[in-house]
Amino acid sequence: MVSKNLVELRGLKVAFDGVQVLHGIDLDVGRGEAIGLVGESGCGKSVTWLAALGLLPGKATVSGSVRVDGQELIGGPRTVLEGVRGKRIAMIFQDPSSSLNPVLRVGRQITEALAIHRGLSGDAARAEALRLLDMVGIPDARRRFELFPHEFSGGQCQRVMIAMALAGEPDLLVADEPTTALDATIQAQILDLLIELRAETGMATIFISHDLGAVSQVCERACVMYAGRIVEQGTIEALFDNPRHPYTRGLFDAIPRLDGPRERLIPIQGTVPHPRDLPEGCAFSPRCSHAAVDCRSHRPDLDPLADGRLLACHHPVGQVLADTRRNAETRVMETVS
Repeated sequence: MVSKNLVELRGLKVAFDGVQVLHGIDLDVGRGEAIGLVGESGCGKSVTWLAALGLLPGKATVSGSVRVDGQELIGGPRTVLEGVRGKRIAMIFQDPSSSLNPVLRVGRQITEALAIHRGLSGDAARAEALRLLDMVGIPDARRRFELFPHEFSGGQCQRVMIAMALAGEPDLLVADEPTTALDATIQAQILDLLIELRAETGMATIFISHDLGAVSQVCERACVMYAGRIVEQGTIEALFDNPRHPYTRGLFDAIPRLDGPRERLIPIQGTVPHPRDLPEGCAFSPRCSHAAVDCRSHRPDLDPLADGRLLACHHPVGQVLADTRRNAETRVMETVS
C-alpha cells in the first residue's frame, strides 16, 4: 500500500559524539508540496535532511524513522539509500562552487548523474543533459556543455547544480539555502526557477532558508525550527499573518520595513544555545520576553491548535498586524525592481 505522503519523518534524532543536536523531528511531506524550513544557523534545518539521506559523517548517531513511500531508510542497507539519493530525493546546496568538481566539465558531471540514475549514455545522455541545461536557463547550452565550473558565474553554477539534481527525475528536491551565495537579483531568478520547475515537473520541494520573504514566495507551508526542534508549523498564510511562537514573531520583527517610516529593528537578544548547554525547559526561554516559570522547567510539546497549525509554546503571543507577510514579500520583490 502506497503512503498518502511522499516522505514521513518520525522521531528523527541526531547526536554527534554523544551530544544530542536534533530532538525528535516529526514531519510529513505530501506529493508535490512545497515546505519551508526557517530558523537561525544551528537550529538543525540542514542536519534534518542530511540525516534523512544518510549524508552525515560516521561520528553521527541517527535514530528514528524516515520513510519514502513507506520504505524505511534509517538502518536500511546501503543499496536502499543509493536507490533514493538522487533518484527519489535530490539535494542542492548553498555553495554551488564547492559542490561541482572543478576539474571535470559540467557536461560530464550531468551525464554521469544521468548514467547513474537513469541508465543513459552516449548521445542520449548528451541530448538529455542539453535539455536540462536549457530547462534551467543556461544560455547557449550546446557550447557551454564543454566548459569547466570556473567558467560559469555563481548563479549559473547554481543552475547547473539544479540541472544535475533534476537528472534523476526526483520526487522531492531539497534546496538547502540555494540563494545564500548569490546577489539579490540572481536570488530572485533562482526562486522563480524553482517555482517554475515545481509547476512543470510536479516534484515536491523542501526549501531551507533564513529568508522569510523567499519562503513565502516558494512554499505553501513552513516549519520554524529552534535548537533542534520544530517550534511552530503551519500554512504560509497562518504563520505570516499571525505568528504565535515568540521566536517566530521575533524573526518577523527583525525584518526591515520597505514601505513605511524608518524604525529601529527589534532584534532577538542572545544566540541559539549550544547543544551541550540547553536549558531544562523551553530552549528559547532565556531569550524570550514571554517566558514564565513553567517555560524554564517544562519543555512544551508540539500540539495542534484550532487553526490547524502546530505550536510548541506555553505562552504564545497574540494577534499581530496582518501586513506581516506583505512586508516580508515586499523585501523580495524590491530586489528585482
